[in-house]
Amino acid sequence: MILILSSKDDLGVNLVLPKLVERGVEVYWWDPGDYPATARITSRLIGGAWRHTLITNDAEIDSSAVSTVWVRRPQPPKAAPAVADPGHRDHVAKLGRIFVDGWSDTFDARWFPARLNTLRRTQSKLVNLAAGAALGFTVPTTTITSDPEELADAWAATDGRLIAKEVELVPYELHGEEHGFYTTSVTRRHLTSRHRLAHAPVILQPKIEKAVELRITVVGDQVFTAEIHSQASRMTRDDFRRYEGTFIGYAVHDLPEDVERRCVELVRTLGLAFGCIDVILTPEGEYVYLELNPNGQWGWLEEFTDLPISEAIADWLAAGERPAGQEVPA
Repeated sequence: MILILSSKDDLGVNLVLPKLVERGVEVYWWDPGDYPATARITSRLIGGAWRHTLITNDAEIDSSAVSTVWVRRPQPPKAAPAVADPGHRDHVAKLGRIFVDGWSDTFDARWFPARLNTLRRTQSKLVNLAAGAALGFTVPTTTITSDPEELADAWAATDGRLIAKEVELVPYELHGEEHGFYTTSVTRRHLTSRHRLAHAPVILQPKIEKAVELRITVVGDQVFTAEIHSQASRMTRDDFRRYEGTFIGYAVHDLPEDVERRCVELVRTLGLAFGCIDVILTPEGEYVYLELNPNGQWGWLEEFTDLPISEAIADWLAAGERPAGQEVPA
C-alpha cells in the first residue's frame, strides 16, 4: 500500500492519484492535520521494532501493510474543536506534532521525498546552500542576518545591487488579506528603515543578472527542467512567484549533462528522492544555484510545459508495489 500524507485540497496529489490507480496499486490518502482531532494512532514496540496502527473515520491502516509513504503537503496535527481553551488547544497540537514526527521516523517504509524530519532539515537554506556549494555549484555570496547594520554593509559591498528574501516564504495576514515577503531589490529607502531587520532574519545576496530562471525538478534519477521567462515583465524580474501565471512564459530547457548530474547528486546527498532546484541562467550562460526546496510545487510547470513530472512520481511510488488485492508470494 502507498500511504499519502497531505491535505485533501492538494492539487499535486490529484495529478498523481489517477496514475497510481491506473497502475493498479492500493492507495490511502490521509492528512496528519486530522490527528488527534478525528484520527487515532497506536504504536507498539514488538521485538525491538515499532508497529503502528492508524484509525481514521473510514479506515484502519497497519504499518506492516504500507511499503511506501508519500509526504506531500500535510497539515500539522491539531486539536478537536471541542478543546475550547486556546492554551490547551495549542498544547494538544504540540504533543500531536511531536508524536507524529517520531511516528514517521520509526515507520519502516520507502519515503518520498523523505521522512518528515529530513524534509524540515533540508528546507533550511543554510543546509541546502552549503550542500550546493560543496558539490561545485556556483552559489552567490550569502549573508543571513538579523543585524540591521549588516544590511547597510552588504548594500555597500554590492554597490547597491543587493536582494533580500526571507529564510522561507511564510504567508501572513494583513488587514484580513494574505501576503508574503517576496525577493526584493534593496533600495536606499530600505536602508532608512533597516532597524526593522532586528525582528527576523533575512537572506542577503548580490543581485545576479538573469537571462531566464530555471526550475529543475528531480524525481529519483530523472531531471525535468523548465525555463521561466521572468525577465519579460518588470513585475516578475525580482521574483516570478508574484504573478507567474499572468505575465511570463515557460519552455522546456535542455540542461547540460554535468549540471543535470550535479542536480541528481545534490538531491541524493541531502537524503531525498525528490527536489525542486531554483537556478539562474545568466546572459553569459553561467548556471547559478539559488536554493533547493525538498517538497516544492511542480504542477504548474507540467501544465505549461507538458513535462511528465506526475508520471515520474507515480512510477517512483509504484515501483515495487504489487497490484491491489494481490497476495504476497509465500
